[in-house]
This record gives sequence, structure tokens and C-alpha cells, in this order.
Amino acid sequence: MNDPTTVAPALEAAGLGRRYRSDDWALRGCDFTVPTGRICGVVGPNGAGKSTLLSLAARQLSPTEGELRVFGEPSDTPEERARVAYVAQDKPLYPGLTVAETLRLGRELNPIWDDDLAHEIVDQGELRPRARIGSLSGGQRTRVSLALALGKLPELLLLDEPMADLDPLARHQLMGTLMSAAAERGTTIVVSSHILPELEGVIDHLLLVQGGRIRLAGDLEEILDGHQLLTGPAGSATLPPELVVEQRIGGRQATALVRTGEPLDGAWESERPSLDELLLGYLRAPADVATATAPATATATATPANDEKAA
Repeated sequence: MNDPTTVAPALEAAGLGRRYRSDDWALRGCDFTVPTGRICGVVGPNGAGKSTLLSLAARQLSPTEGELRVFGEPSDTPEERARVAYVAQDKPLYPGLTVAETLRLGRELNPIWDDDLAHEIVDQGELRPRARIGSLSGGQRTRVSLALALGKLPELLLLDEPMADLDPLARHQLMGTLMSAAAERGTTIVVSSHILPELEGVIDHLLLVQGGRIRLAGDLEEILDGHQLLTGPAGSATLPPELVVEQRIGGRQATALVRTGEPLDGAWESERPSLDELLLGYLRAPADVATATAPATATATATPANDEKAA
């Protein structure tokens, strides 16, 4: 795997913003870095800006403000395009071509191509080579799209909700293929997903996007280590508001997600949050709080008590 101290980050954003209409910002003021060789999860609610972010990284869109560098380059070049593969949410393919013709097109258009890998991904789904793309199910088209993306052996693989229309077996197969690509070739993978358990144990870097802003960004283990999940009696000692991400009271028990590694006063039981608990805590918290790139500097405030509604 590439040494992150000597290689430019796969993605580096400074003040990144994208506006679709005069007052409609999909992203604004985004600062983050995704080191080379990481598997980065991009999470957030619908309409948060995840697809826009990936489209900007794929050079399908241009920023309205700020900058997004890909492998240190601020603009698109043919050499850069060869290093990046992108699977969009709508999986655009030519419906009139067959599966075999689509893979042949990938082989002819890409200077680097692994025909065996592309066919292996398609064959796992038992797709007929002569089947027209337009006749395939959503999950089958996803498989062909991933075969095209992985077949070009990219250094950066951008995946926008890639597993949403796949059955559990296909998800397992393709996630294994992605993990192998990361391990064997050092591929940087940036994947957005609404299926939070799907990312657990897979990603090692995190971008949490909400309301067009980056709320959390950084190494996943460092972020998790910088938080505690507290439980205790409803009358437990008041927590410092500057540390609280989310606090809820249900009956006689209080729970709180806080940003601190230090012991806290009161009858609190503390444990390290899971990825799911961390993300749901932030998504339930107010969306207009300050953003953060490290747990120690985040400034989210507590939500009102008795809020049991999940994002």
C-alpha cells in the first residue's frame, strides 16, 4: 500500500462548494482530506450532498467555489481520468449493447484493462454475454457497471450507493472484490451508502455530510476513540454542553453521545460507540452546528431531551 507521507492525498478539498441555482447550494465550505490507499465511507441523509461530492471528485461537475484536488491535481487531465473510475447512482450504460459488447467497449477505451477481472465479476452474477443491457435488472446493471469500473484497475474508485439494488449474496461477493482490490493494489475507495451496517468493518476513513456541510472527517478509529456513549439515570450530573453531540431521556434512563476521552462526573456508564451509534447520534443532532475534521475540535450542541426519533 502507498505510503501516505510521500504520496499526494487521493482527495483534498478546500472551501469546496457547488451551487445548482442562485440560492441552492448542494455543498458549501467543505474541507477534508482522504489519504491515498484508504476505504472512505461517505454517509449522510438523502439530499445531504453525497452524490454531488462524488460527481465533483469524478470531474463530472465543476466546483462553484473552492477546490478539490485529485491526487494533487486541481483540474481534469487524460492521465488523471485513467486513474479514476466512477459508478454513479443511476448506473448509466448503453441499453442497446450486450453485456459482452459493453465489456469489449471497456477494454478498447481504457489504456489499462484486466479482462479476466471484469468477466469474473459478470460471471459471478450468471449474466448471459448476449443479454442486452436494457433487459437487465437494476442489480444486474450494477454488476456490469462495477465490472467496467474495476476492470480499468483504477487507483481511485468512486462508488455512489453501489449496493442499494443488490441482493445479500451479490453484496457479499462484490464487497469481497472491493476489499481485495484495496488490499492487493492499494486502491483508494470512496463509497457512499445508506446501509450503515454495510460499512461497519469495511471503511477506515469517514466523511459525514449533512446539509451540504462536512460534519465529521478523518480516520475512523481516531473519531470513534474521541467519543463516548454514556448511559445513566435520568438525574445524572449535567454534561458540559460543549462536549455533547446528542442527549436523550427515555423513562428513567438517559443516554448521551459526547466528544471526550476523559472520565465524566456523575453516575454514567461509558463505552466506545459503534459506527452506527456514532452516525445516528450526529444525524439526530442539529444540522446547523459547526463542522469538524477531528473529534476534539467539534462543537455540536445537545439536542432537546426526549427526542427518540432516529434519522
